[in-house]
Amino acid sequence: MTKKEYTLSDRTCFLYQNEAAKHLLIQPIDEHDLEGLDQEVETIKELSDKSFSLVAFMIKDWNQELTPWGAPPVFGKTPFGDGAEKTLEFITSQLLPEVQEDIPHLILGGYSLAGLFALWAGYQTDKFEGIAAASPSVWYPQWIDYASGNKPLAKSVYLSLGDKEEKAKNPVMAQVGNAIRKQHELLTEQKINTILEWNAGNHFVDSDKRMAKGFAWLINNR
Repeated sequence: MTKKEYTLSDRTCFLYQNEAAKHLLIQPIDEHDLEGLDQEVETIKELSDKSFSLVAFMIKDWNQELTPWGAPPVFGKTPFGDGAEKTLEFITSQLLPEVQEDIPHLILGGYSLAGLFALWAGYQTDKFEGIAAASPSVWYPQWIDYASGNKPLAKSVYLSLGDKEEKAKNPVMAQVGNAIRKQHELLTEQKINTILEWNAGNHFVDSDKRMAKGFAWLINNR
């Protein structure tokens, strides 16, 4: 597997390429995710014997580019924006034509707000066979209302959460446990191939391993 860093439309991208890949994993990341990206790829290899490539791209403004509609601040003073549509457009119209070539199976995944973005994208397009939402921000205002009234176009959805995340001091973020249980229940009722996996620890523990587990589950259970 070769690794390449390049710039596409002012976004820094990282491609881990396997020439024989049948699965392409796509992941929006921040600086913290980038630090663990090499280990994430190695862990996916350990958990699955199927060939894959992974392309990750940097998100400059986490609170603006990954959320589907605006919302007031939950922590700090920065509100959330509605940039998810533009980010999805970047993936489908620019990133995929650059890297997909003849790779038949596409999987989109992300951690935290990027996990929420991946979930949302799975409702917008059928391009992605699988969605890996690791510790996704399903506490996001109106998200569960949206999920209750819509059905994903993706065939499979992996969900995970840390077992201490719903004990957060922030009252909005503390809703994440009930929200992800509801998300999983909705997907199950809609006959989506899904799993909800609980990991030890809070939101900031082993994000690279949690992402790897999600991607590997989707590759192995396609």
